[in-house]
Amino acid sequence: MFVRPASGLADRGTGGPPRAYAAAVDVALVAGSGVPKHVQVREYVRGLLREAAPGTAAPSERELVHQFHIARMTVRQAMDALVSEGLLERIPGRGTFVARPRREVGRLRSYTEEMAARGMLAESQTLVARREQAGPGVARALGVTPGDAVIRWKRLRRADGVPMCVEDAYLNEVLLPGFLQTGMPTSLYDALAARGLRPTWAEDSVSADVAAAQEAEHLEIEAGSSVLRHTRRALNEEKVVEVSRSVYRADRFSWRVQLGQAH
Repeated sequence: MFVRPASGLADRGTGGPPRAYAAAVDVALVAGSGVPKHVQVREYVRGLLREAAPGTAAPSERELVHQFHIARMTVRQAMDALVSEGLLERIPGRGTFVARPRREVGRLRSYTEEMAARGMLAESQTLVARREQAGPGVARALGVTPGDAVIRWKRLRRADGVPMCVEDAYLNEVLLPGFLQTGMPTSLYDALAARGLRPTWAEDSVSADVAAAQEAEHLEIEAGSSVLRHTRRALNEEKVVEVSRSVYRADRFSWRVQLGQAH
């Protein structure tokens, strides 16, 4: 948490919708943290509304301006991000409220798309980009023969300038001739789409773990801190186009899955 809030208290006001917060008298942004003010406000509001039911009133922009002593434009940027993410919805003439969950069952997103859906700006730094020979595990996952040429692309992924995860992806070079020679794209899935190979479905798994020393250095956390490990095997129809292993900061990322009723 980036802000130092006073104790919250549920408040129903004067008969309107329930409010998941109370007026704070001791709230301050953390100066010099390197985290933009609008991000701190956004995460503060997210924390207030984490357990709130749909229809619960969110703090107004005016109230947040008063609490944090910042420009209304900064507060608007924070609230816009939560609206874009789907956590909040604006109702003209009434205010801003906790939204009902969006139904996007089974939608396959890239990291860039996932961050955008959360109202965050994705950035990447390439750590490794080279041609390698597939080891037994990678070969089995990609459906190639051990020793076949594969493309390895390892990146540090940030969100709003803060390290979020380290992603290590392997691609079938036979499907992507010249991939390394054309310059690394901003979005892997956009580059795959341009070749008619955007993943249409994937097999994902997530597990809890602790960060190894090198992972912790990249993620700017202490070695042994909690992380989430995510593996993905992404396919375009029946062609395996990507196998990846990612490690996420558990203090910055939570995995969200929406499920529908089986038919």
